[in-house]
Amino acid sequence: MSAQQYAERIRVRGLVQGVGFRPTVWNLATNFNLLGAVWNDAEGVLIDAVGTLQQISQLIKSLEQTPPPLAKIDSIERFPLVEPPDYSSFAIIESQGGKIQTGIVPDAATCKDCLDDIMDMSNRRYGYAFTNCTHCGPRLSIVRSIPYDRATTSMAAFQQCDDCLSEYRDPADRRFHAQPNACPVCGPKLWLEDDSGQLHGTHDVIQHVADLIHSGAIIAIKGIGGVHLACNALNNDAVAKLRSRKRRYHKAFALMAKDTAMIRRFARVGVDEADLLESVAAPIVVLDQVGAEQLAPAVAPGQNTLGFMLPYTPLHHLLMNKLDYPIVLTSGNQSDEPQVISNETAREKLSGIADYWLLHDRDIVNRLDDSVVRWVDGKRCILRRARGYAPAPLSLPEGFEHVPSILALGGELKNTFCLITQNRAIISQHMGDLENAATLGEYQRTLALYSELFEHKPDVIAIDRHPNYLSTQWGEARAFEYEIPLVKVQHHHAHIASVMAEHGYALDSHPVLGIALDGLGMGGDGSLWGGEFLKVTYADYERLGHFKPIPMLGGAKAMYEPWRNTLAYLLSGFNWEDITVHYADLQLIQFLQLKPISNLQQMFERGLNSPSASSCGRLFDAVAAAIGVCRDLASHEGQAAIELEALVDLSAIGHHAECYGCRTERVDGKLVLDWQPLWVSILDDLKKGISASAISTRFHSGIIQAVTNVALRLCKAHTLKTVALSGGVFQNRIILEGVSQGLRQRGLTVICPHLLPANDGGLSLGQAVVVAAQRLLSR
Repeated sequence: MSAQQYAERIRVRGLVQGVGFRPTVWNLATNFNLLGAVWNDAEGVLIDAVGTLQQISQLIKSLEQTPPPLAKIDSIERFPLVEPPDYSSFAIIESQGGKIQTGIVPDAATCKDCLDDIMDMSNRRYGYAFTNCTHCGPRLSIVRSIPYDRATTSMAAFQQCDDCLSEYRDPADRRFHAQPNACPVCGPKLWLEDDSGQLHGTHDVIQHVADLIHSGAIIAIKGIGGVHLACNALNNDAVAKLRSRKRRYHKAFALMAKDTAMIRRFARVGVDEADLLESVAAPIVVLDQVGAEQLAPAVAPGQNTLGFMLPYTPLHHLLMNKLDYPIVLTSGNQSDEPQVISNETAREKLSGIADYWLLHDRDIVNRLDDSVVRWVDGKRCILRRARGYAPAPLSLPEGFEHVPSILALGGELKNTFCLITQNRAIISQHMGDLENAATLGEYQRTLALYSELFEHKPDVIAIDRHPNYLSTQWGEARAFEYEIPLVKVQHHHAHIASVMAEHGYALDSHPVLGIALDGLGMGGDGSLWGGEFLKVTYADYERLGHFKPIPMLGGAKAMYEPWRNTLAYLLSGFNWEDITVHYADLQLIQFLQLKPISNLQQMFERGLNSPSASSCGRLFDAVAAAIGVCRDLASHEGQAAIELEALVDLSAIGHHAECYGCRTERVDGKLVLDWQPLWVSILDDLKKGISASAISTRFHSGIIQAVTNVALRLCKAHTLKTVALSGGVFQNRIILEGVSQGLRQRGLTVICPHLLPANDGGLSLGQAVVVAAQRLLSR
């Protein structure tokens, strides 16, 4: 090394593997006439750079300003290299192992260059369904371990041909070290089979699938993170057939369209929604159902929104290019089971549902549901975080620098788990509802894989307080087996702590007012909570107020039979005999009188299988049933509330709109919201023949005003300046926007989930940071 030369070793941390980071470094270093090398290791990327100090500084500046499209740099550290190797050029060298500290990049939608390749008849990848490069394609879905190299993915089974190998080895090529790189000669193959295993459409399989969809068939399509079921979204017979076979009777189906122009025929797409649809994550985006054309009524019954996504793999692009209408593209499973990912399981589990199977021979290692987002209150809100977003890590806020290794296991529904390591939170993709045995098995398998991928060995395990959650029970068994501490975290405390962490609130931040509205969670006093006003720090909370507890008649049955909640509210606020006299002509009362009222009254009075819950979610169910929405049965969690929201007249909503009231009173030092006045108004409106839409609108306005007013009182009384909103009820756009805007107008700071779901999908992060804070502050 000459006297004018200088040498540095540069450590880059973040999402920097599998995104073309090394070739970017190589190109920049070559342009700046640097010598040295770049390689992957378990902590990220290492660079040896030999040249002038100015050249090295130019390299760093360029990396910071123009990283590869999928890269996310967390930090760049520079160290003098006193005795560098004798470099004669700048090279990319083999990856090295070690303790895992780097991240895995989420799967990315097909980039424009690869899309051009598959549509260009002169290109050797014309029509090839598995085309990708360092800027797009599978990542988490195919990885078995890191460092991220071909040998540690499911692409290890495919040896590259000479042409692909030439691209792979050429630093100037965008497929340089693209681990899934492949072509029709050497890569995965696609085929179509029927239920007997006979092959179809061997000449042009994609065209054959398009023809089958057009004829009304249901096709199982193996994609990037799982198998989907597809049919013509304009053909109501086909959609109804899919519902019947899949046993998914009411929940809305996801849709795929060729482009935003096609979506605009059926839904409103603003600039922000278009950006979400066309982003590298390519999620399902929930859109208002407004358009000149109508989809099959069975696509989204009882709703005024549609969930659309755009093609995100070459296979999807090739298929949608042959159709002039959207398709249903829903998870390939029986209702409530995990989406299938293997060919064998697809044939077994989807027999009797699919008519044909479009399969390929690249293994899916990690199941990834489609992510779901919605543009709410001027920002993106993630409703389900999976493909395209997971497992991108979240840096922990100031004060969490020396956090122990923590495993947080989440809740029962909408489950995720969270690993805390190296000042980062790694939140899993959406796992689903652990009530289902198959989902629990998938949860355990995925957790084992994450533990291996990130070489994560917890020092402590965090669980929910509810003793019947399978995640809780599994955490207890695991902690006992490995002889490590177990910490139970209150459900709603975790909800609010998750929002604080997402927004970067430091460990020693002032308390916030947390408003957690959801179905239910185990409270600190052993009862069921769900309409909570909490004074929250990371390490602790104080319950300041809540909805009045109401018995859940029949226990868990009340979650799926909304009429039980209506009856419970009526029994709680009125004399039943008086109700039957004054409102005898109401269809609601006539319906309830067909139930075993005497037995139900005894259950209510004696607390027999009727645990009391301060649940906001059950109030929504009760009001929905009162106006005839999902009165007898809800086939999926949240159905009644979603359909109730769909009835709202947005022109009549707001803080000054006509609304139903509630009364507040002090009970044991806490502010309690009693909804009895609301029920007087609803019964009177039903008697007057007021429409379901008007009642739903007045109810939503009433919730917004009551929650806002109580929050203002509590913030003033406790000198709180920030309000954090979370819980599944805040996935209701009307409630979230109404409460947020009302509080901001009064000068308060409002934070709510954007990177993680407001439902229990964000719970595991909250559990993890609560335990981390308690450990750090107890030192």
